[in-house]
Amino acid sequence: MYIGLDIGTTSLSAAVLDIESGALQAHHSMPNDAGSFPGPGRAELDMERLQRRAVECLAGLVAKAQVDPAHVRGVGVTGQQHGVAFLAAGSAPMRPAITWQDLRGQESVPGRDESYLQRMMVQAGGVEAFRRTGCLPAAGFLGVTLFWLHENNQLPTPPATVCFIPDAIVAFLTGAPPASDPTLAASSGVFDIVANQWDWALLERLELPRSLFPPPGVAGQPVGGLRPEIAAAAGLPAGLPVGVALGDNQASFIGSVQDPAHSLLLNVGTGSQISARTDEFHFIPGLENRPFPGGHYLLIGGGLFGGRSYAYLLNFFRQVGETLFDGASPDDLYTRMTALAAAVSPGSDGLRCAPFFTGSRVDPSLRASFTGLSPDNFTPGHFARALLEGMAEGFAHFGEQMAPVIGERSPLVGAGNGVRRNRLLAEILARRFALPLHIPALAEEAAVGAAIVAAVGQGEFGSLDEATARLLRYAETVE
Repeated sequence: MYIGLDIGTTSLSAAVLDIESGALQAHHSMPNDAGSFPGPGRAELDMERLQRRAVECLAGLVAKAQVDPAHVRGVGVTGQQHGVAFLAAGSAPMRPAITWQDLRGQESVPGRDESYLQRMMVQAGGVEAFRRTGCLPAAGFLGVTLFWLHENNQLPTPPATVCFIPDAIVAFLTGAPPASDPTLAASSGVFDIVANQWDWALLERLELPRSLFPPPGVAGQPVGGLRPEIAAAAGLPAGLPVGVALGDNQASFIGSVQDPAHSLLLNVGTGSQISARTDEFHFIPGLENRPFPGGHYLLIGGGLFGGRSYAYLLNFFRQVGETLFDGASPDDLYTRMTALAAAVSPGSDGLRCAPFFTGSRVDPSLRASFTGLSPDNFTPGHFARALLEGMAEGFAHFGEQMAPVIGERSPLVGAGNGVRRNRLLAEILARRFALPLHIPALAEEAAVGAAIVAAVGQGEFGSLDEATARLLRYAETVE
């Protein structure tokens, strides 16, 4: 048995995977209530609270699992990318972490007609300076946040280490110094994914000190054992190996896709990603190219138009009911919205939605719009369906950008709660891509992927491809 722990933005999830049968013995989820928004454009995370929640999540999983904890051989960790945690000597948190949702990089530099992000780009040497990082920096990325802190004299003083939030959880669980696998490090915007090391020349131009950055690690390779006090609280053996964390996007791909070399993955959670594995590095403006375990890469179209966009529309409907009709919102409002949307014909009778409420990675100033309004389509059902179809269009746009590199990919796989819990969205995606959409049999894909990586890291399988071929199946096909 291997445990996967996923440190998500809105929830924590853990799963126990039997690597002999491929069965998910148990999984447990709980809200991530450690986050806060302490001011406009600020998104932070109380790391001490998050540590407690991580232990509670593991304990909840062990309580559900009908297995002998002595049969658990290791723990894999994954979680949210881009954000930054600050650790003192001994891996104790120094201050709240700053997450990927933080927007301080978009703030204007005092007295200048430019944002901190724009200033960083100029100081770095322009777009070409980021050709080998796999992505252009954006607000919320570790590199951009550190640049903002430097410019405002708020960088932590030595001894201190910055790392990613899942890295900090691994350090907490084991007491070992943090190490960042390239799958996480590449989400910083300042990591050379071709050389698999921090881009020291770039960091020097940005005046960010080398001493802050952790050494690269290898996802799944054990970095230490579970500390006795944590093991006792979670009901697990002390010294249980814990592996280097990996990014949740790559973990979800691993936990979803049976045939990584040929598949195309659509993942819908709070945000959204379309992913395809490649064997070579490709620089495509507007897309991200992230490291993938085993010497591969993952070509990504990352959008901000996932489940959060649907939630914005739900909140609008709720406000209409509460403010205009003095009515309490029903608990099943999501279900009602989707049922209304399902009754609308494909194409939403001409109503179109661009669901970019909080911009895009390329253009943070972009905003959402509904166009093609008429008396016939000015209904809640049309708005809900048009938004879901707009999400599918966003995926398709990324797919068109990828096509010259990846060619035609099949099967099409759909993962994440946004697909699992919304059959209509799954049908819309299948129709837009003109391919059957396969739903993985195992839920909690990122946690499952972390467990698989931990098993590979301890030599249970010869490769990730061998592991996913043996362990993964599709439970449902939507057409």
